[in-house]
Amino acid sequence: MSFFKPLYVIFMLLFVIHSHGIIIRVQNNCPYTVWPAAVPGGGRRLDSGQTWTIGYPSTKVAKIWARTNCTFDSSGKGKCLTGDCGGLLECKDLGTEPATFAEYGLNSFAGKDFYDISVMKGFNVPLSMTPTSNGCTKSIRCAADLTAQCPKELKTAGGCHNPCTVFKTTQYCCGSGRCLPTNFSRFFKSRCRDAFTYPEDDPTSTCTCPAGTSYRIVFCP
Repeated sequence: MSFFKPLYVIFMLLFVIHSHGIIIRVQNNCPYTVWPAAVPGGGRRLDSGQTWTIGYPSTKVAKIWARTNCTFDSSGKGKCLTGDCGGLLECKDLGTEPATFAEYGLNSFAGKDFYDISVMKGFNVPLSMTPTSNGCTKSIRCAADLTAQCPKELKTAGGCHNPCTVFKTTQYCCGSGRCLPTNFSRFFKSRCRDAFTYPEDDPTSTCTCPAGTSYRIVFCP
């Protein structure tokens, strides 16, 4: 029986990979616990050094982020200081600001995946995104401690707000006319050059891989 147990584990792993063509592995390298969330995908607790594997068979769009300073009861209800999604452990909606987002458009156009790191909803935890299949190797990251360096106008408990959240003006949120970088978006960009920092930041912030690529996300890379 002990001989068959390793074979069973290998079989189940292969089954998961086969039935979920896109695999995203989420790793917590932070020296503290985070509660990563994914829409779609749910959420869970990750202590330092732990990994969560998410399989996507045909999802077109996915967003993944970390929540911090959470408490949940046995039914999965509670709250988080940052990234909270309606007080649920298993998220169904996007988290509240501030939160650093890993964003995917999977097989979304011309047989390609599009992926980026966004601080359009602010920053709470450093992260990196790395393709792990299909010969795609472009790793992106936002590894600086923006919470500690955050301008006083954007500071909030546990993170750093995006200026659109604070000021709610077209200068920072765009929506009409030309959309230009601001001093606040330059603050984010100078410290996290790979991150999507304002609405028309696409050319320098969005990466592509062949459709069906798998990825690794690391918090505190």
